[in-house]
Amino acid sequence: MIPITSTVPAFEAEAPHDSARPKGYEWKAVTLMSLGLGLVGIDRFIIVPLMPVLMRDLHLDYQDLGHITGALAIAWGFASLLTGNLSDRFGFRRVLVPALIGFSLLAGLSGLATGVGSLIVIRAAMGLAEGAFTPASIIATMDASPPRRHGLNVGIQQTMPALFGLGLAPIAVTQLLKVMDWPWIFLLVAVPGIVVALLSQKVLRQPTAREIASHSMTHDAGQHRWHEVFRYRNVPLAVLCQLFWLTCIVVVAALFPNYLVDYLHLGMDQMGFILSSLGFGGAIGALTLPALSDRIGRKPVMLISAAGAFASFWFFLHAGAQPGILFVCLFIAMGCLYSLLTLTVGPITAEAVPAKLMATGTGMVIGIGEIFGGGLAPALAGYIAKNFGIQHAVTMPLWALAIGVVVILSLKETAPTRQR
Repeated sequence: MIPITSTVPAFEAEAPHDSARPKGYEWKAVTLMSLGLGLVGIDRFIIVPLMPVLMRDLHLDYQDLGHITGALAIAWGFASLLTGNLSDRFGFRRVLVPALIGFSLLAGLSGLATGVGSLIVIRAAMGLAEGAFTPASIIATMDASPPRRHGLNVGIQQTMPALFGLGLAPIAVTQLLKVMDWPWIFLLVAVPGIVVALLSQKVLRQPTAREIASHSMTHDAGQHRWHEVFRYRNVPLAVLCQLFWLTCIVVVAALFPNYLVDYLHLGMDQMGFILSSLGFGGAIGALTLPALSDRIGRKPVMLISAAGAFASFWFFLHAGAQPGILFVCLFIAMGCLYSLLTLTVGPITAEAVPAKLMATGTGMVIGIGEIFGGGLAPALAGYIAKNFGIQHAVTMPLWALAIGVVVILSLKETAPTRQR
């Protein structure tokens, strides 16, 4: 075990197994894992623009919305905690393919919900499958990538849930509601996940521990117990970061639609237009800023992103009912947040631990962050909105980002260019 204070060698320029890979493996694997995570984004966030309609038809209140969002996140978190280590032990393909099929079918079942209880149960079960898929898919993407493209390719993957789930879904859903009832919209999303699962089973290879170790700054391919992951400084710090970033993202997803409609008195079409900025901004941020971190380092990009998100949320909360300004503010804020999320669950965690702990570390960061940031934060925000007003609940991202900056300063830099 390498002590957390030791000096580590630089990354190798290329993974030693590049020449043994099938031709085109990198782009095929990254494409499939990106599509898979994009479907996770659709399945998770398609409920966001439907919230006002679900409140009317299923007789929900603000706190119910927080509980529905939180149930999925908590289940996602526990699944990530448990299955990350399974992925390290048995291979990422054996975990992510069944998970893809599972969450796709469960997303379709959301259309059969008849009340808050059934919706919570179905969404929680879906969270278990999505939580199993996510850590394994990130490690599969990093395995397919040479170290000098970790930030770029994980960024491409993280672009998809933002683009599909938060960008295209609000526009598509608000238009589909004009021609079909909301249960049919849920049912539409099941088929693509099964197709991606079958292609992933065919395309993905399972690397050796030595091959995976080439993607870590430790170059350690030995066996390790799961709890040893916390001996590496970036892991507990990344857990805290993930908690803060998910607090921002999930509170925005859970409460901002109603903030726009109920508090700012905007129409449904205006709400859908503004919420589309979450996805388009998140997609561009996840694609560009992590790629920049391959050049200038992970920590500088994270600090820039945190400052940009804080400033954008502050302007959003003071803009009033001006759709254009609100769109731009959320566009920038979500781009910065997805940059933070991408770097936290990907390079800043996985590059800092041994090969046999990469999915475990990523799973711990995702899992604990989801349980507390994704699970408890929206429940708390829903309580504040119900009892004190939604305008007070939507300030939570500002507090989370301010504390997150302090944690970023304590992280250990892992970018290959900064290790030489």
